[in-house]
Amino acid sequence: MNRVQWNKRARKLLLGKRIVKVQYMSSEESEQMGWYSCSVMIGLEDGTWIVPQSDDEGNEAGVVGVASEKDYEVLPVLGVNHE
Repeated sequence: MNRVQWNKRARKLLLGKRIVKVQYMSSEESEQMGWYSCSVMIGLEDGTWIVPQSDDEGNEAGVVGVASEKDYEVLPVLGVNHE
């Protein structure tokens, strides 16, 4: 797919949906993914979860950059034992 097609798909999946939960995955969820670290998860009102990962293949948890006009912050990955 090209950028236009991916933009259309991303909009269909995410646009207009409300965030209702934000939490880090549990150690058990991370282990189910085969990961050694835990990613923040963003839950949407329709039950969809946004889960950052390090690459397209889902090899490891990923960070989220949160940018505004005034600030930039990173939500890091946590170690599995970081409960």
